[in-house]
Amino acid sequence: MPLFFDQREIYDGLIDTRSITMKAFTILAAVLVALPACADAQLVSARQVIVDPSLPPAQRDAEMRAARRYATFWHTGDERFARAALAADFTDRTLPPGRAQGVPGPLAASRFVRTAIPDLQADLLQLIVAGDRVTVHYRFHGHFTGRWADRQGQGQAIDFIATDIYRIADGKIADNWHIEDNLTLMQQLGLVAR
Repeated sequence: MPLFFDQREIYDGLIDTRSITMKAFTILAAVLVALPACADAQLVSARQVIVDPSLPPAQRDAEMRAARRYATFWHTGDERFARAALAADFTDRTLPPGRAQGVPGPLAASRFVRTAIPDLQADLLQLIVAGDRVTVHYRFHGHFTGRWADRQGQGQAIDFIATDIYRIADGKIADNWHIEDNLTLMQQLGLVAR
């Protein structure tokens, strides 16, 4: 096995660390520790941020980081950001029928939507931090060029909004209450009459 690895392979756990020498393992461990910090430099920013000034800076920063990681997941589809943002026991408090509870739910939802709208992006319009809650307001946009169920897209523009309320615990999103403008989305997909 070569001493140099693709960072994505390392991060995704594709390398069997049992066959790596101790020196290489030390290097590998240093890279793994640095990856989240490097990835955080790529996080999306909110257009407007409102923060309760009484929050301790460490709490404020941890909550904003979790929300921005999750926003970056929705903006890019990169599941590493969702895994970094969501608590292991994450609970979707407005779980749609048929969606798995916990971390697998949003991962599957993103994959499904990106099958229909491969260029989907989520602009983070507002981020409001108060206590252990973060409220985010998104604008999703892209083009329906893939498939949604049995419907093939023809390049229709997609543009709808969503709002989430997160409860943050230990720097991770523990709970999420969300609402999307699904009527507008379904109309733009051509699944519901305008």
